[in-house]
Amino acid sequence: MQILLDFLRRYNYLFLFVALEIISITLLVQFNRYQGSVWLTGANDVAARVNRLYADADSYFRLRTLNTQLSDENIRLQQEVEALYSTLKDLQPDSSFTAQRVRQQLAGYRLIPAHVVSNKVAHSSEGYLVIDRGEQDGVRSEMGVVSGGGVVGIVYLVNAHHSLVIPVTNSKSSISCRVRGQNYFGYLQWDGASTRMAYVDDIPRYAKARKGSVVETSGYSSVFPPGIFVGRVHHVSNSSDGQSYRLDVVLGNDLGNLRDVSVVATPYKAEIDSLTLRADSLMRQ
Repeated sequence: MQILLDFLRRYNYLFLFVALEIISITLLVQFNRYQGSVWLTGANDVAARVNRLYADADSYFRLRTLNTQLSDENIRLQQEVEALYSTLKDLQPDSSFTAQRVRQQLAGYRLIPAHVVSNKVAHSSEGYLVIDRGEQDGVRSEMGVVSGGGVVGIVYLVNAHHSLVIPVTNSKSSISCRVRGQNYFGYLQWDGASTRMAYVDDIPRYAKARKGSVVETSGYSSVFPPGIFVGRVHHVSNSSDGQSYRLDVVLGNDLGNLRDVSVVATPYKAEIDSLTLRADSLMRQ
């Protein structure tokens, strides 16, 4: 206690000076508008600097927690991306591989390149496509149409410069298909649910069909050669009669967003059609 008293006695003039200065500055600020505004401005600036330093220090000390949270979030997002990639890989074929295989299967056929100029494929069983190639380009009715993702549909009506194509998602379409590597076939049809989905009915129950199996053209017609990619099996269920399988198929093409296609000019189509007509007439006799 005596030390404190000695300290105050030794520096009493300094404390008195400081006290008088504080009182003077207080009176100056309170009773003079200009000096008061200068004081407030300076005080606010100092307070802002102090608050900024405090916020920077607080952010620095919270970096470890934030880094941990960001790391956990990145791991979660990576897991979600991997799960989505795996799902898409199951549902969609590798487009580059599919396009290459389609070109290989059609190596011996004449392809007529075309562009889709009108796309009426929607959630309707009467959708159609119009392409910018017609009779003068060598297009005829009942020719097959393909793209990089596989089968698109069949030419239905033709004029000089344009053709109307019935896609696989039209009620009039019925394309003979099989599961790759097997000889059992059925007909690709559409139930109107989605432009990316169709189904093949009447597949024998002893056929080895499972999710991910490739569905391709069977070749049992003069429209498409065998082995042209159609889609992949998404789900296997019983047909309505319970005696066979129904294969829900994810189509290789997004028919609602299609631009470039090719018309397949199948060789010997006229001969095959002629023989078929003669056989039908003989059967009716």
